[in-house]
Amino acid sequence: MEHAEVLSYLRKIEGQIRGVQKMIAQKKYCVDILTQLHAIVGGIGNVEDKILRKHFENCVTSAFRSDSKKDREEKMEEILRLISKFRG
Repeated sequence: MEHAEVLSYLRKIEGQIRGVQKMIAQKKYCVDILTQLHAIVGGIGNVEDKILRKHFENCVTSAFRSDSKKDREEKMEEILRLISKFRG
């Protein structure tokens, strides 16, 4: 995924957030607001997934193909920290 594509997704999410702000200001039905918030959370999750995939395809793959044991170990630690952070 290219940076421009990620920015496009984030701009869409930004617009959704502004929409929710308007809904709250207009005292719209709570369930409708919650539905929009759920869509925003899903959109953020999709962006996370795409960035993580790109990181694995490029940075992680490169580190594991390198001759540097240090690079491979650092990437492995980075991956484990990410997994731990996202689970908690």
